[in-house]
Amino acid sequence: MAFLQALPKSFSGWVIFCCCCCLPLVLTGPLPPRGAWVASTAHHACRLRRINFQPYIRNHTYTLAKMVQVSDHDTDNRLIGQQLYANIKENNHCYMMKRTVEMVVKDVLLTEAKNQYLYAKEVAEFLASLTQQLRHCVSRQREHIEKNLEEMKRKMEELGENGKTKAIGELDLLFDYIENACTDAPKKGGSKKRN
Repeated sequence: MAFLQALPKSFSGWVIFCCCCCLPLVLTGPLPPRGAWVASTAHHACRLRRINFQPYIRNHTYTLAKMVQVSDHDTDNRLIGQQLYANIKENNHCYMMKRTVEMVVKDVLLTEAKNQYLYAKEVAEFLASLTQQLRHCVSRQREHIEKNLEEMKRKMEELGENGKTKAIGELDLLFDYIENACTDAPKKGGSKKRN
């Protein structure tokens, strides 16, 4: 009995006490639910910092969109809108926007448009940097997401050259959508009233 009372008074006694009593409690405690770490990591991978959306790049994006909207006479069709989220859970909206941005950059902004419009190259570089930051953002709903993207691409191709014009004219919407889907902070500004 004297040994047990003297045990905690020495350093080696504390080591033995922790190894024999505390460690088994920690090791036999409940584990987090399966996939909880993966889910939290995936959520973190699908987040952008608010600082990415600086006023100067917002202004350049909106200016580019407004300049090109003048040339877009098709008011019946919309490429960037709520229809992109059809059958997509909210926690996958950022991945949906990442894929949309990738498509718009590759198929629209990095074509002849980058030299044709003021700020097009700068906006393309900015959007490409966002997708690079989201490179680890993944989704389990890829089938629905790819279907919605294919629908958008089909509509853009159907519109011919005006499809690219429309996509550039909706860059302000795309900017707002990716900001809303991929940041946690309250949003400022934007042309939110355009559907």
